[in-house]
This record gives sequence, structure tokens and C-alpha cells, in this order.
Amino acid sequence: QVQLVESGGGLVQAGGSLRLSCAASGRTFSSYAMGWFRQAPGKEREFVAALNWSDGSSSYKDSVKGRFTISRDNAKNTVYLQMNSLKPEDTAVYYCAAREGRASWSTRNYRYWGQGTQVTVSS
Repeated sequence: QVQLVESGGGLVQAGGSLRLSCAASGRTFSSYAMGWFRQAPGKEREFVAALNWSDGSSSYKDSVKGRFTISRDNAKNTVYLQMNSLKPEDTAVYYCAAREGRASWSTRNYRYWGQGTQVTVSS
């Protein structure tokens, strides 16, 4: 069992920054991945970034490359999403997710999900 608690969402002006945090608790495994997804109103949930916990390797949605950084803190069992140069189109509910195995871009591969945190970017 894994529980995920997200924080860090809020309202920011275009060009600003936010850092999202996702603290994981409960059972963990030797090989697992954590990811960030987002969902705007009326849209499907989409991949943003993911990380393999064991080595920190990461992948990103093309539109956030160079602006967003996913990272981990092993001691705190927490994954972060540093979001810089935010754009209005980044506005969405952001969800943290976790799965056993390697990082994936597909929502269906993730078993555990946080409650979501709202990110709103104004122009």
C-alpha cells in the first residue's frame, strides 16, 4: 500500500514558478516509479513527467522540457516537480502517481494516485 500526499499548488502569474511536492508513505518496493500528470477542465489526464526512483532518471512531456524538473528526496520519500516559466496553458489539476516498475507515460500503468493539487497560471 502506498499513500500519496500532494502540496504546493496555487495561483501564479505567467512566467512565475511553483514547486509541487508529493510525499509517499506506506509500503515501498526496490523498483518503482513516480510521475506527475495533469488534467485541465474538459480534458483528459495527461503525462507531465516521471522518475525512476532507483536512479533518478526522468522523462518529460515535450511542452514542459526545459521548464519543469522532476526530482526526488530519498530521505523524505518525496518527489518534486519544479515548474518554471509557467504558462496559462499549464493551468490544471496536477496529480502525483506511483507504480511498481519503471516509469511510464500512461496513466493506466500507475496504481497509486494523490488527490490532486490545483495550479492556476494567470496571464
